[in-house]
Amino acid sequence: MPTYPAGATAPYPSGAAGTYPAGPGAQPPLIAWLRTPRSAEAPGVWTYGHKPKPPEDPGRIPDRQLISGALIAALCGYLLWAMLYYNYLGGYWYWPLYLVTPDSWYAPGGKEMGPGWWAQYTYEGLVACAIAVIFGRVGHWDEVWRRYVAPLFRWDDTGSPPAPTNPQADPAQWPELRAAGAHSAADRLAEEVRAGRMSDVDHARIQRAWQVVRAGRDSLAAFTDAVLRHGAAAHAHPSGARDLPARTAEHDLVAHQVRIGTAADDLRNPYQHRGVGLALDPDVLGTSLLAVGPAGAGKTGRLVRPVVEALCLQALARQVAVVAVGTAGSGLGADDAFDVVVKIGRPDSAYDFDLYGGTNDPDEAAGVLAEALIGDMAASLPGGDSRRAGTALAQLLGPYRAAHGRFPSVPELRELLDGSKAAVGALREALDAAGQSAQARELDARVRQAGTPGDVGALLADRIALLDRPVFAEFFNTSGDRRPFSLRALEHPLRVRIDLPERGHVEASRMLARLVLAQFTECAVGRADRSLFACLVLDDASHTITPEALRGIQRLRSANAGVVLTLRTLDDVPDALRSALLGAVGCRMAYAGVTTWDGARFAEVWGTAWVEARDVTDRQIIAEAPFTKVMHFIRKVVTGKAVTIQSVTVRKVERERWSASELAHAVPAGHAVLSVTSVRGESGPPVLVDLRG
Repeated sequence: MPTYPAGATAPYPSGAAGTYPAGPGAQPPLIAWLRTPRSAEAPGVWTYGHKPKPPEDPGRIPDRQLISGALIAALCGYLLWAMLYYNYLGGYWYWPLYLVTPDSWYAPGGKEMGPGWWAQYTYEGLVACAIAVIFGRVGHWDEVWRRYVAPLFRWDDTGSPPAPTNPQADPAQWPELRAAGAHSAADRLAEEVRAGRMSDVDHARIQRAWQVVRAGRDSLAAFTDAVLRHGAAAHAHPSGARDLPARTAEHDLVAHQVRIGTAADDLRNPYQHRGVGLALDPDVLGTSLLAVGPAGAGKTGRLVRPVVEALCLQALARQVAVVAVGTAGSGLGADDAFDVVVKIGRPDSAYDFDLYGGTNDPDEAAGVLAEALIGDMAASLPGGDSRRAGTALAQLLGPYRAAHGRFPSVPELRELLDGSKAAVGALREALDAAGQSAQARELDARVRQAGTPGDVGALLADRIALLDRPVFAEFFNTSGDRRPFSLRALEHPLRVRIDLPERGHVEASRMLARLVLAQFTECAVGRADRSLFACLVLDDASHTITPEALRGIQRLRSANAGVVLTLRTLDDVPDALRSALLGAVGCRMAYAGVTTWDGARFAEVWGTAWVEARDVTDRQIIAEAPFTKVMHFIRKVVTGKAVTIQSVTVRKVERERWSASELAHAVPAGHAVLSVTSVRGESGPPVLVDLRG
């Protein structure tokens, strides 16, 4: 059963099926969750129960000023009434009453409850009401009522959403299935919802299966048969799992969102975003996300972990394929929350990793592997890229595959790159025996180039040697003895976690991270079926961004895929690529503690906006009348300041949305500045987000 730590909440409790409060009128929480309205007015806004804010009122009185003014007005009104009622000001305020009423009403010895008594108390009530009206207007009591008191009586806003009067509009009754004629399937699913046997993951998974039917990739008869036989468990994920072992964030699988924080009530935030929940979903992650912040800023715990958790839930709903990459123990999720866990360098790993990305094309495998091995130094190589390295690798991978039917293992590839005469001779003999004369010419070309000026073979050999270590002896096996994981599996709703080597293998970890990124961009773009959203989450992208990787990231948007990258600083990216990286991703996030140099890059990409600037000028008043001079002198003695008058000038100026100095020094701890862009091109402004909620 999913568990929630202290302080964590969810739109509805997704516990074990059938466990919900019993009693008269009790209903499963899924029903209220489905009926809750969702409105999206901007990308990145948490839509669950969201209510658009009323238009901004420039004359809105601040809360503290409103309350203090109301209290002062009430005290002044009470003081005036007390002075009148207890005759501290004399009886003059009764004169209007005496003018309009006969004197006989107030004759001595009259009845205690006579007309005079009623007239007097009515008059006093009218005066009290007049005082209340006057001071109420001064103290804005009507605004206090609307802002603080009236919401307390709106019970409907806090209760469960009422059932729609039209059954065809009730999402708990599956109206889309009924409209298509699948009444039996809709009745079965509605019963599963009422009985509490369906969770949010089940609902999202069956909705996905229905979308497949509508797209014509499955038949209505097969869909209905599966629903009637299995109910809420129909169209299950290949793993059989229907939920994650634990959840740590708020998820809304109807909108495919995960809530990451709340927009701060700060003047630098746009009015419509202040106090609004912010969330991420495939619609914005499809433009890729870059988060920059120092160690300890919360990138893993407050961004990467919730995003990975949300994508894993959506993978269980057969909507997403997710690959999470980080070091061992980085907290990306428990092993049983994933379908495939690759622990590179650890003997307890159940899966191996395919060094060549599952391809049979030597040129494609060589290009991806070259990018991983020397992509970080390609700019210093002849030609300024890794194409020569890819050609050198292809001259070895092609002949080896032609001779042996597989690509070489790491030790075999290292021997060939080192130019070992025994290894090269054995490969040539195998090619001659197989009659592969064309591949033999490729091998001869590689032998001729070896050792010549500008040859990258020696550099490739040095780099591949980082993987030819005893700790990796059981990995990157191409003989078929182990189960290698290939990113070619992105066409399936998989949950994959790849643990990079721990301390002591920093260069190997970076090289493997570049390899995963390169393979992901190739495989995601090359998918035949792009209906699944594919996402790569790279917990630490230091020294992985290369010109080729940047071009691959830019191609993901049109392939229904995206990447989530985190960096400690933009200095971990080559200087020539920093601006290009910020321009290639649609979502950008700057955490508290970034340097002014990094802040300057974000400020540049976020641009400027027109704002109202108020210039206040104090001008001293020169008194000429004797009485005015005396009053000004007394005021100066009391306040210690000369009497001045203020002149306010309001003008529109163009300023940076967030300056480099503000990003470096004005972002509180536990906060970040986030801007998002959807795959449809809708963009949101940079918003200060409180990530601690």
